Amino acid sequence: MNAGIIVFPGTNCDRDAEFALKMCGFNTEYVWHDFTNISKYNLIFIPGGFSYGDYLRAGVLARFSPVMKEIEKYILNNKGYVIGVCNGFQILTEAGILRGALTKNKSLKFICKDVELKIMNKNTIFTKHIKKNNLIIPIAHGEGNYYIENYEELKNKNLIAFEYIENPNGSIGNIAGIYNEKFNVLGMMPHPERNSVNLLGNGDGREILLSIRRSIENEYIL
Repeated sequence: MNAGIIVFPGTNCDRDAEFALKMCGFNTEYVWHDFTNISKYNLIFIPGGFSYGDYLRAGVLARFSPVMKEIEKYILNNKGYVIGVCNGFQILTEAGILRGALTKNKSLKFICKDVELKIMNKNTIFTKHIKKNNLIIPIAHGEGNYYIENYEELKNKNLIAFEYIENPNGSIGNIAGIYNEKFNVLGMMPHPERNSVNLLGNGDGREILLSIRRSIENEYIL
């Protein structure tokens, strides 16, 4: 089970992602942003950080990196699954792979704390093996305020992955994470890799990563 962790200049959660993925049974490799061969990976993890410094807008420059074109092909050709966390989520929306946009928090302050999430769709590879209905996972962002014009369409198509129990950033509909329409891409602001073992909290973050691994394993068995 191979996972590629995409690294842009300014990414800073790549090592957290590596630790969490290894704890959940993945073989991991770092993938530099100009790499163009990602087809061997079962999972692509786009971690958090400040890609290219995020000086213009979070994720807006990373979308032009060569690896993002490869990720678009990877998704289109159903080569595997993609999860983007925090800055990874922002990059996926800037690239048009996920819908909507992420803007500054309503408070205009950086927020770093544990939040409770409600799982909104348990029929995806990212959540189908999670027994809990709610998860405790940390957030750490200044631009996590998710907005989309056609919120009702997103909701009606079951594309909302997670909702905050207490909205920390002003996101429309309390949205903390969404899927693409093929359900092979998940973007989320909370960091599951930062709560992947009990020593870091209650280990709820590993539930998502383990669900991905078990789902992929079952695909091979079938």
